[in-house]
Amino acid sequence: MSTPPKRSITPLVLVFLCALAPIVAAFVVYFNPQWWPQDAKNYGALVEPQRPVPEAAALGLTTLDGKPFDLRSLNGKWVLLSVDQGACPESCARKLFVARNSHAAQGKNVDRVARVWIITDDAPVPDKVLNAYQGTVMVRARPDALRPFLLGTEAAGGDASALLGPIWVVDPLGNLMLRFPDNADGVSVRKDISRLLYNSRIG
Repeated sequence: MSTPPKRSITPLVLVFLCALAPIVAAFVVYFNPQWWPQDAKNYGALVEPQRPVPEAAALGLTTLDGKPFDLRSLNGKWVLLSVDQGACPESCARKLFVARNSHAAQGKNVDRVARVWIITDDAPVPDKVLNAYQGTVMVRARPDALRPFLLGTEAAGGDASALLGPIWVVDPLGNLMLRFPDNADGVSVRKDISRLLYNSRIG
């Protein structure tokens, strides 16, 4: 009686590879945002003229435990910057959420981006915000010290509420260069950041 021929496992391997291919492709594309479809137009508005980050003494930033902080220590990274009150209402949490997700979505470029939240009062930051947005640099500053830098010298004496809406971008050379609108769309912010990182030869 003849022994039946052994079955080849090749068809099984091919089926497995066909099932695995879309997962691998999605993983590779996710970690290479420059391959994502891009719109031709920027979502954020360019800051004109660009303004360099002031010296530490001019901004007077302090960490949550009261230590001085120099925003220029983040030079070399793209910085997503937002401003709000310590109680962090829903509009504030949304900005932190957009910044965190836009940062996390940069795949292999994630280390080229930093997130900063500047708090304009002495109110304690809720624990749920501290826990949800770990990795965000949280510092305090007076609104009057921030206005000339973020809004321009012509707005130095203006309403502090104008600081609370946008998300700003500081480039790796330490220049304020982009402003996203109030209630910014997270997908559009992420695309702009991906485009900046892809086209930039700095940071």
